[in-house]
Amino acid sequence: MADMMKFGFRIRTRGGMVVENLMVQARDRDGAETRIRQIYQHCEILDCSTLAPDSRGDGVDLESMISLISRQEEPR
Repeated sequence: MADMMKFGFRIRTRGGMVVENLMVQARDRDGAETRIRQIYQHCEILDCSTLAPDSRGDGVDLESMISLISRQEEPR
């Protein structure tokens, strides 16, 4: 079984909001980008970096960001 790696992303949502320090785990960069695109449909990936295996970083919890973006995109 291949080791999982952490990837840090900076994206622009379809609503135009820039989200930084978004982290996901995947086996490779393609897998990480696929996961980001599944969660943030129609997003633009601005930057992607591979994080060191022991890096904890200041990343944003993915589920918290989904909730935040969902609230932002609701009609007012």
